[in-house]
Parts: sequence; structure tokens; C-alpha cells
Amino acid sequence: MSASYPRIRYDSVHEAGRSLLIRECVSLTFYLHRPHRDITQEVRRALEVYLQAVEPGALGLYVDEDGDGRDLDEHGWAVIQQRFQDPLGARVELMGATDERAGFEFVYEGQSVEHAQRGWVSRVTFYLPTEYLEAEGPGRVRRLVLELAEGLPFTSGQAGLSFLFPEALLGVTKPLHEDAFRYPGLDMPDSYIAMDIGHRVKGAYWLTFLGPRLLEDLGGVEGLRARLPSPGTTVQSMDGGRAVVSLGEGPEAGDIAEGRTLPAYRELARVLEPRLYTFPGCWDGFSREDMRRWERRFLD
Repeated sequence: MSASYPRIRYDSVHEAGRSLLIRECVSLTFYLHRPHRDITQEVRRALEVYLQAVEPGALGLYVDEDGDGRDLDEHGWAVIQQRFQDPLGARVELMGATDERAGFEFVYEGQSVEHAQRGWVSRVTFYLPTEYLEAEGPGRVRRLVLELAEGLPFTSGQAGLSFLFPEALLGVTKPLHEDAFRYPGLDMPDSYIAMDIGHRVKGAYWLTFLGPRLLEDLGGVEGLRARLPSPGTTVQSMDGGRAVVSLGEGPEAGDIAEGRTLPAYRELARVLEPRLYTFPGCWDGFSREDMRRWERRFLD
């Protein structure tokens, strides 16, 4: 186990043997308050940037309409292109071929115009295994995240350590109850928040991206710099009236058992608190009280 990047792995046992069900990874997520038809080209370009950054063949499967993995061969890419071209909306999920929890994944949910008008936001997430972070270094990963962010008209976004698992599988979060509270720097993926996150931010992360409205609500770049004095914390302007807050050179998991409470993350969470998103439901294995405690893990 690395002090910075703990190894969290849970296997699934089935008739064919065992396979990796849950693991830790690096997650890069952007929320876009626009319908799919208005951001198709930007998301496709971001996927190309991601594919150029990872090893050849890192993505070898796509998820079909029944939720099954299919080979991402010539026919598979044709299916994906058709989905991107659908003006009504799109869901695209790509993953590694050697193991469906290998750590390389791409998930895009492009909302229809009707859903966008109701306040639902489109979401694009890129996953990298922690092994990639360790091999390439946090500087390379940070440059990749910033390159992805530059071309996406995000409302908010974040990058840092996270759990990775198939969200559609019932009960999958139950084994993570202890780990979620021990390692506060690991995020819990949750696609449902795209329905009501609006112009809010999910939390404090290694890299936290703020769109124009959020940035203005929080006092602008200079205001944030004055309120975030922790060593290693920077606030960087981006074009279009946006910004990214960086907490140190690389992401941290923290470890409550060893007293690593991530003070810079706590400082940022306090600044973001007026605009923090609160999930209305509960994950499997988490009570309502557990949910509030996890969401406020950097505040209480």
C-alpha cells in the first residue's frame, strides 16, 4: 500500500471465477449545463485528448443498450459515433477490455433539450488507474485534466482520487462504508447528481473547477486566493471567466486512522460550503445520517 494512494480492491465471485468489482482510481468529472446537441463536438474532442494520453487499447469495450460489454472494434466505434450524432441525447460508456474494472473508463451522459430545460446537466467523466498516476506522475495527470477542461464549457468539475465500481449493480457500495470514512480524499461516484446539481459544486477536491457563475458567487479569483492561504493551494484563472483551485502537487487520500485529515481540503470545503451540493438520497449500506456525515467530512 502506498501512503498517498491506498489500494482498495474488492472482487466479485461468479461461476466463471473471480473478477475485480471495486477499485480505487483517479476520476475527472465535468458538469455542463447544456444539452447534448450543443456540446457534442467538445465532448468528442475531449475523448480524443484522453485516448491520446492513455496507452493504446486502454479502452476495449463499450456498453450496449442492455448493459453488456461489447468489443470496441470497428463496428463498436461506429455504434459510438451514431450515439454522439443523436441530437436528442446520448449515453456513452467505454472501458478497458482486459478487466471491466481495470481503471480506464469514459462515461458521458448528454442530456436532451427537454431535460436540460428542467435543470439536468450533462456529465462527462474520465477514469485513470492509480497505477497510471504513479507511473506518469501527478504533473502529467494535472496537465491532462487542464487540457480536457479547457475545451469543455463546464459549470463545475473536479479531479482526484475516487472509488470505481458499476453503479447499476445493487448493493455495490455496501463494502465501502468503512473505507469511505477512513479515506476522506476518495470520492464516491454518483451519476444521479446530474439531475439536480445545477450551478453548485460537489465538494473539495485536488482540482476543483468553477464555472463563471460559481466563481462570481464565491468572490472571484482574487477573493478565493485571499480565503485559501494554505501552502500549496493555488487559484488559477481560465478563459471564459472560469477558474481551477489546486490543492498541492497531487491528489491525496488522507487517512483518518493515521490522523491525516487533509487540512487544505477542509479549508476549501468551508469556502465552498454555500454552494455545495447535497444528495437527497442514500447509497446502499449508508443511512441518511451516514450520507450527511460523509458529505460534511471536511466541515465537521
